[in-house]
Amino acid sequence: MIGLVIIAHQPLASALAAGGAHVYTCAPERAGTAVRVLDVAPGAELDATLAHARALVAAVDDGHGVLVLTDAFGATPGNVATQLAEAGRVAVIAGVNLPMLLRALCYRDGALAETVDKALAGGTQGIVQVAARAMQNQAGRVQGHGDARLHHRQ
Repeated sequence: MIGLVIIAHQPLASALAAGGAHVYTCAPERAGTAVRVLDVAPGAELDATLAHARALVAAVDDGHGVLVLTDAFGATPGNVATQLAEAGRVAVIAGVNLPMLLRALCYRDGALAETVDKALAGGTQGIVQVAARAMQNQAGRVQGHGDARLHHRQ
C-alpha cells in the first residue's frame, strides 16, 4: 500500500487527516494505515522539520512508495516536501485539498504513479464553482417550471 504523508501549515495537515478518517469511518484502515501528518508551526526550524518529515516518510514506506501531499508550493511545508521527492519512490503534490486526499486514500493499492494521477484528478475535479441555489440531492426537489431545462443539462 502506498504510504501517505501530509505536510502543511499548522493545523491543516491534522485537519485533513481527520477529514479523511471521518469520510472513511466504515473503512478505518483506509485512512489510518500508513498515514502520517506534519503540522508545520510558525517559525519552525527548517532542518528539524525536514528531519521529522524524513522520519515520517521512512515510517510509512513499505517498499511500494510514498505520496507526500503539501499545501502551498514555495512555503515552508512545500519546501520541506520538495526535498523529500525521489523519482519512483517518493512523489510530492502541492495544493492538497480534501477531494485530493480522499482519492489518494481510496486508490493507494496500485502503483505510485497511478495514485499520483488519481490524487491530481480528485484535487482538480473537486474544485467547482457552486451556484447560489444548487442542490446536491435532486430527488428531493419539487418539479418547477424551469426544472426540465436543468434536468436536461445534468
